[in-house]
Amino acid sequence: MRRTINATALAIASIAILTCQTWGSTLQDVLDRGQLRHLGVPYAKFVTGAGDGLDVELMKRFADHLGVAYSYVQSDWDNVIPDLIGKELSVVQGKALLGEKRPIRGDVIASGLTVLDWREELLLLSFPTFPTQVWLLATSRHPYRPIEPSGSISTDIERTRDMVKNSTVMGLKDTCLDPLLYDLDKKGGKIVYFDGETNDLVPAMIKGVSDLLLLDVPDFLVSLPSWQGRIKVLGPITETQTMAVAFSLEGKELKDSFETFFAELIEKGEYREMVTKYYPGLFNHFPLFLSNRN
Repeated sequence: MRRTINATALAIASIAILTCQTWGSTLQDVLDRGQLRHLGVPYAKFVTGAGDGLDVELMKRFADHLGVAYSYVQSDWDNVIPDLIGKELSVVQGKALLGEKRPIRGDVIASGLTVLDWREELLLLSFPTFPTQVWLLATSRHPYRPIEPSGSISTDIERTRDMVKNSTVMGLKDTCLDPLLYDLDKKGGKIVYFDGETNDLVPAMIKGVSDLLLLDVPDFLVSLPSWQGRIKVLGPITETQTMAVAFSLEGKELKDSFETFFAELIEKGEYREMVTKYYPGLFNHFPLFLSNRN
């Protein structure tokens, strides 16, 4: 009897694993399952890890729009895209290399995902959901002073990049905060990769792990109240970038459904209210975001 029960349990477990591996992430898959699986990484106030955040609220509303249940699936930056596309992934010098198949764990990534060239090759990305930019930061005691804006973003970026010479520059590998994406090593910067959460980057710099730090706008807005007077922005490393919600290449109908829903949310003014709730200072830096002129 025990052997029969064990065999039955093993069979059930095998079916569950197989089902998990074959569940796709198309609109029909979501509707048939009755559940939207939201892949997220705790980051800034997009996904706080406490059950809320801008992208958590956005995906909950999208699930309601589809008439299905919402399910949060936590991941990390190394695994969130493989969890969506079902393949191992490595990124080498800004180039994506796909590997073996793996289980698909979610239907959509919404976690402050910055649009990068290599990501556009692997994913279907939505209309921009958030503006961002990568900045070079230092502690307030650092001798470098912030650049004076020249009126030319390309000039300002080059002047900022020149500041890294003979300095340690900290970032996160294979993300928009990777110093190698911007050739800062070729500018004489000594690259330091932080092995931890983005929320801990500023404290690490203040503790002396690096001289300089790459940080994007959302993280800066979240960090500023805690570190007011202890950090400063030296200048821009990139032009204005955008963040988006990501779908698998098979998920075009799901993406189209999201964009219809998202456009309605913007038109009603509700998305602006959501953004202001989590990032009250954003429109001071990006006044044209969500405006008719953007």
